Amino acid sequence: MGTISLLGLEFFSYHGFYEAERIIGNKYAVDVTIQVDFEQAAIDDKLSETVNYEKVYKIVASVMGQSHKLLEHIAYHIIRQIRERYPQVESVEVSVSKFNPPVGGVCERARVHMKG
Repeated sequence: MGTISLLGLEFFSYHGFYEAERIIGNKYAVDVTIQVDFEQAAIDDKLSETVNYEKVYKIVASVMGQSHKLLEHIAYHIIRQIRERYPQVESVEVSVSKFNPPVGGVCERARVHMKG
């Protein structure tokens, strides 16, 4: 079993519970960690025997390109789509951060972390 991670993916997207957030947009960061058996890819040096992180990035970018109200919803859809594309993965963990969330005070970012 091994780990593949994409860390610090950044997007400017239009998510948020409040309508103004979905109009103005905000900066987001996404981290993805995938547990998968890639021993055969390590032996054979073949991309087809592991998870292609370029395709994982495209999945994340696609979800981030749509407007959602909740960070939890975003994380769920990223996990679901990675698992659909790569059914052999053991687990997928996703963190989604929103910078400067509207909490009524100073907050660098809000983050949700989900494993599925």
